[in-house]
Amino acid sequence: MKYSGIDLHSNNAVLAVIDDQDRVLYCKRLANDLSSIIAVLAPFHEDLQGVVVESTYNWYWLVDGLMAADFAVHLANTAAIKQYEGLKYAGDERDAVFLAHIFRLGLLPEGYIYPPQERGLRDLARKRMQLVQQSTLNTLSIENILARQLNLRLNAEQVRHLDSAAVTSFGLPPHIETALAANLAVVRTLQARIRVIE
Repeated sequence: MKYSGIDLHSNNAVLAVIDDQDRVLYCKRLANDLSSIIAVLAPFHEDLQGVVVESTYNWYWLVDGLMAADFAVHLANTAAIKQYEGLKYAGDERDAVFLAHIFRLGLLPEGYIYPPQERGLRDLARKRMQLVQQSTLNTLSIENILARQLNLRLNAEQVRHLDSAAVTSFGLPPHIETALAANLAVVRTLQARIRVIE
């Protein structure tokens, strides 16, 4: 039996194949090119128990392509693998071998491979969360400016209702007013995009 691990990066991937005795049969850095990766795995296909792909930000194309080529693909939950750091070797080549090794041992914490048709909604929900976090950051910045400059305490709802006239009425020094107005413009833009997503 054979086991494969792929340590995926932005423009390359380290692909390793091991046997059931942990002997490394193949380990090399390849360009992120699906046809090249499939060509390397093809000779092992019959005995290959699965291909473990590291769950990085750019895994969709690789997982989908391998599955379309009839490989059993497993997505490594990299956050959960941290518990095994004591066993891990340094270096991308060793990381790819390590993924194959923990898969062989049945210790691989797996991530869920969302069907492609469902990923768009999940990614949109993630985008909403990112925009909410950025809006909160800018809202807190406005609250901090007003507390620091005027000892004025406004909550998030009050900040969202500020307008240009209110900002001017605070009588802040010009540079501070410009900073506050910039934060407020960002909050308004973010809130508008959040509403569109919702």
